[in-house]
Parts: sequence; structure tokens; C-alpha cells
Amino acid sequence: MKAGTIVAVCTSKHKGERKQNVGTSTVLTGLGLEGDAHAGFQHRQISLLALESIEKMQKLGLDVHPGDFAENLTVSGLDLVALPVGTKMQVNDVLLEVSQIGKECHTRCAIYYQAGDCVMPKEGIFAVVLTGGTVSVGDRLEVVGHV
Repeated sequence: MKAGTIVAVCTSKHKGERKQNVGTSTVLTGLGLEGDAHAGFQHRQISLLALESIEKMQKLGLDVHPGDFAENLTVSGLDLVALPVGTKMQVNDVLLEVSQIGKECHTRCAIYYQAGDCVMPKEGIFAVVLTGGTVSVGDRLEVVGHV
């Protein structure tokens, strides 16, 4: 079974800014992370980015960390971009369904200017929340099926 580990749980009060690792968050069914600016955003309720993507940017000399690309969940050990749309993932009681791979950036956002580049358009994935619950750093995120 494919699985990874949650290394950061990040939220922000405003869109277009780096998110802060809050350690633990309540995940709301059909919305996203409680208190996050992106919660309730249609089919992009939760964003996920691999730690390995962030480390790739660090190797290029950028001073970036989990949350700097505005991702909600930073995951280690799971090839997120290889998961097709419709893939279901579970962490504790939380059930997510991959709804989008990458995103189109029409303009360079604040994240791009703050970090010097952005990996979210190519390597980030988005999911909708089918079942809510709690997610924390150290939790195991498992691929549980496909639609």
C-alpha cells in the first residue's frame, strides 16, 4: 500500500501568503482545514505538496520550508503527482479525494515573489474532503483506493 507521513499541517488567514505549520488541525467535511483562507474553495479544499519537492527547491539555494508554497499538508515519502484524480487517501478518520493535479498560475503570486519560484503549479495536488476529522504532524497518509 502506498503511504506517506504528514510532516507539516499548515494554515493561513489570507490567500496568497505563506502558511504556518500549526501541528494539528480539524479537517471539515466539504470545506478543508478549519481557519484556513482556502477552506471551502470548490474542488481545491486542501492542497498537498511533497517534502521532496520543497527539498528540490532548497537544493537550488532557496530558503523555503513547509507551508511556504501555501500548501496545507506537506507529505514525505509519497509520490503525490503520480496519484490520478479520483484517488482516495486517508489519514486517521479524514478521507480525501484527489480533485486536481497541479494548477495553472495566470500571474506570479506573492508566493512566487517570496520564494523565488513555485513548485505548486507542477507538483502540488488538491483534494476535496469527503470525511472530516483531525490531522497532525506525524500521522500516516495512506492511498486507499480510486474512484
